[in-house]
Formats: sequence, C-alpha cells, structure tokens
Amino acid sequence: MNLDFYREYAAELMNWFFRNMRTLLLALILALAVWVSAVTAADPDEVRAYPRPVPLEIIGQDPGLVIVGSIPSVVTITLRAPHSTWNELNTGDGLVRAVLDLSGLGAGEHTVEIQPQVDVRPVRVVSVSPQNLTLVLEPLATKSMLIHLALRGEPAIGYQAGTAILDQADAVLAGPQSLILRVSQIQAELSIAGVRQDVQTTLPLHILDANGIVISGLTINPENVQLSLPITLQGGYRDIAVKVAVRGQVAGGYRLTNISVFPPVLTVFSENPALVNDLPGFVETLPLNLNGESQNVDTRLKLTLPAGVSVVGDQTVQVQVGIAAIEGSLSLSSIPVEVIGLAPGLHAQISPSTVDVILTGPLPVLDKLTPGDVRFVVDLTGLSIGTHQATPQPQILIQDVRVQSLNPATIEVIIELLGTPTPFPSMTVTPTMTLFPVFTPTRKP
Repeated sequence: MNLDFYREYAAELMNWFFRNMRTLLLALILALAVWVSAVTAADPDEVRAYPRPVPLEIIGQDPGLVIVGSIPSVVTITLRAPHSTWNELNTGDGLVRAVLDLSGLGAGEHTVEIQPQVDVRPVRVVSVSPQNLTLVLEPLATKSMLIHLALRGEPAIGYQAGTAILDQADAVLAGPQSLILRVSQIQAELSIAGVRQDVQTTLPLHILDANGIVISGLTINPENVQLSLPITLQGGYRDIAVKVAVRGQVAGGYRLTNISVFPPVLTVFSENPALVNDLPGFVETLPLNLNGESQNVDTRLKLTLPAGVSVVGDQTVQVQVGIAAIEGSLSLSSIPVEVIGLAPGLHAQISPSTVDVILTGPLPVLDKLTPGDVRFVVDLTGLSIGTHQATPQPQILIQDVRVQSLNPATIEVIIELLGTPTPFPSMTVTPTMTLFPVFTPTRKP
C-alpha cells in the first residue's frame, strides 16, 4: 500500500460520514431521549411546597437604620425536584433559605425581592410567596425617659399607702425615629384596691403616646421594674379574726366536717383607739344553733361587738358548716346468689350458693338497711355448657351504701343441659346481719 491509497480511503470515510451525519445526529438524539425518559421514569420530578416554614434572613442592613412596621418572618417556597432529591430535602436542616438583601439601601421606602437559596441539586425554584417585600427604613433613634407610676384604686378602709419606691427611675427607648417622636410616657401600673399589707412586686413597663395608647415596635431597657409600697393601718382601725360561736350538737350519727366564715378577717373601727386595742384579737358571731342538724348549713350571722366599736363595711359574715354522716360497716351472712341470663334449655348449679358481705356507708342509712335491700346476682349471658368462674354483682336498693368485702369473691358455675342436673343437698338460707359502727371523732370548730 502506498500513500495514495490511504488518502483515498480517508476521503471515502469522510464522504460516508458527511452523507450519514444526519442519521448519526438523529440516533444520538434518540439515545439521549431514551436515557432521559428512563431516568425520569425511575426518579420522576415532583412539584410541591417545601414542607417546612423557611425563615426570612435579612442581610446587608445599615446598622444605623431600622425597619418600620412588621414584615413576614417566614416565606413559602415551591420547588421542582426529583423524588430522590425531595427525600434529602425532607430529612435535612437548613437546606432551603430565603434571603432579603438590604445592602446599599438608605432611609425611605423600598421594594426588595426575596432571594431563595437551595443547597441541594438538582432543584428548580418554581415560586416564592411572597416574592417581593415593600418596607420602610428609618434612622435608628434612642431616648431616655423617666418612669411614671400609676396607682389604681384605694387600699382597704382604714389603710393608707405610703411612698412607692422603684428600683429604676428611668428607661431607655430605641427604635424608628418616627415612633420615638410619638412617645409621651413610660408607665408602670399597679392596682392597690383593697390591699391590707405592704406590696413587693415586679411591674412591666408600657410605652404610651399622648392618648394613652400603647406603642409597639420599640425596645425598652429595662423591660420591668421592682416596686416597694408600704401600706399602714390608720389609728382607730384594727384587723381582727372572726370566730363562729356554735351551740348544740348535730343529729345522732352525724359529725361536723367543716366550719368556715367569710371574710375570715374584718376591720373594726372606734373613735376611741383604746377600745379597739383592748379587743382580744377576734370577734365572735351571734350563736349558731346546730342542735339536731343533719345537713350542711349556709347562713349569715351578725357579730357581737362592745359598745363604741363598729365593723367597717358589711355588718354580717357568711358562715358555712359542713355536716356528714358518720361512716360505719355492716356484715351480712348467707346472702343467696341469684342466677340471671341463662340460655333456654340449660340448667346451672352454683357453688357456693350464698355469700357473706361487709357493707360500708353512713350509719343512719345502715341502721335502716334490711337483708331484702341487698341482692347478689350472677349473669350467665353468653356462657355455654361447662364449668365457669363468675363474680357475683351487688344490687343495693339504698344509696350511699358500698360493698367493702365479698366472701367468696368468685363462685363456681356448672352449666348443663336441662334434665341432667348435678344433685345438691337442699338447704335453707337465713340471712343474718351484724352492725359494726365505725365512729369518726368530731372535729371541734
């Protein structure tokens, strides 16, 4: 072979390539389409909103400027990504961000586009909501002002408030200049209505305009102040406890559970302070007769006061007395057990056929209880032929009586076809009872 042969071969090869170039390009495009189709089928694209709120990050803001008003703290971003990429987005943190770049912006109103950033590929941002924000930048201003204390109401009658002391005399405000110019007062507010003792508390500070309306959008330092306010009792007045004078005894089988009075402390007054100072520290009500009472008592009573001494305010007090029955126990023996719910065509034998029970409840109720007021039944509904263990259920006709103990707690039940009963010796059952009162000591008022 010589050089001419190679030249001719190369020329023919080039001619063949140019003649078939369109076919080669079409084959390449088809192969690429098949590959893309296969990849898409295996890992299809999905368009959906990012499932987590995306915090809005502000960058580039001039430190001498502040944003007036409120702007969204989070945005919603819709993405298009393969299914496998969504799995990564859902499990990762901080992969999707929203940036608001304020670089180079001065005071005034601006419309700024929110810039989404996704640290996973391949992903395409479909939409951002909101897409743009309109905001106003103003110069940052500060101001120091005295704190005004507003006391609301009056102390209880006979008391007077002293001089209030705050641990801070003034506070410093910071925020947009337009809001700072609206501030008229920094206020701490406290209600002293009806107080009878010194006040030590923490009060929040409120920023108010000239109309007394709270201004938001400013920071304040400190946010709270500590207050001390002395409350003193004036001469001729005295706080004393109230004692209920009780006469008689409640009905037999009952006991006192509680004696309460409202108000428990009241204020008395005399133009002669010595009369008030000579009181023993309490004042009694008129006698409350509880003789034979078996129910709670709720009434108002006057007070017994020496001449020259009067009560400030209402001349009576509310008295509530709790009365409850003394709990006791009652023992019943050989109570027959009844069978219910047995299916037709079946016969049941129970062993034992009686139970012993200890009941508890109020003694006056137990005194009236008879054996006929207590039944025990065994419900065999749904049980089939065979041997079963069942729990007798009480049916007590008198309220407030409870079963404390049952002996035995379960009984044996043999269910057979009717006509093949298991013989049992006959017996006569006579219920008996024994009363065991349990007395609870009466608490003295």
